[in-house]
Amino acid sequence: MAVLATLLAAALIAGLSAWHWVDSGLRRADWLTARPSGPATSWLILGSDERDGTTGQDGTTGERTDTILVLTKPKNGPSSLISIPRDSLVEVDGALSKINAVLGLYGRKSLVAKIEDITGQKIDHVAKINFGGLTTIVDALGGVELCYDQDVDDEKSEMHWKAGCHVVDGKQALAFSRMRYSDPQGDFGRAQRQRQVIGAIAKKAASSSTLLNIPKLTRVGDAAMAAISVDERATPATMARMLLAFRDASGAGGITGTVYWTDPGYYVDGVGSSVLLDDARNTELFKQLVDGTHKAGVVGTQSEQQV
Repeated sequence: MAVLATLLAAALIAGLSAWHWVDSGLRRADWLTARPSGPATSWLILGSDERDGTTGQDGTTGERTDTILVLTKPKNGPSSLISIPRDSLVEVDGALSKINAVLGLYGRKSLVAKIEDITGQKIDHVAKINFGGLTTIVDALGGVELCYDQDVDDEKSEMHWKAGCHVVDGKQALAFSRMRYSDPQGDFGRAQRQRQVIGAIAKKAASSSTLLNIPKLTRVGDAAMAAISVDERATPATMARMLLAFRDASGAGGITGTVYWTDPGYYVDGVGSSVLLDDARNTELFKQLVDGTHKAGVVGTQSEQQV
């Protein structure tokens, strides 16, 4: 009995130490709006792919969010991971812009509010990932497996790929997530591969080979906390639930894809070629995702165009 009590006490101390380590390492900022919470938990996952720290590939200055994902975990039913194109046309304070410029122009809460307008649902938590920091996370994990069914030799992204599935290191995973000029689907194909990269990271991070290897887990945790910033209410528990929801959404029983749009090349003076979203279909999509009534599989206009 004394031995059992000692083991339980040691486990409790280790758990509290890990909680404090993660909690003290989280970089928090104010993101969340006052919109009431819904029946599911939703995370807004933002990816920043800044190379020089000043200007994006589309000429937008300031802070940008070139990858926008909504991760939803309903009380019952499959988890989902849905991309919102970075060129989606939105209106803020009476002005039109692409959604990836909203953060730099109007601030964090304005971006979250626009995502809530698109989905019709509350965003409970936010995680912003520096894609450059993915290299250290992938390397800390010992590599991840990624799949792409075409040969690629793309100098802009430095992606050099033979069709099929390969275990890659951090540099190769970053190139995989950046490549778009050699992808016939452009930004839409890049978003699909970025979902695959983050899903592969989540799957391996939540595996027993990582969780039961304390030195490896520590390296992965340090790399992740250096690459990710979160909302003001995030805790180690919400981060753990996000990781598990990512894994579930990316698996065979999850839902992945994009939002629906009506015109992927809608031109607006002063804004440029934009993606015009289908508001009615997106509202219905996220209602089903939150309620847990949508069947597993791939959703969105991109999946319809590939049929």
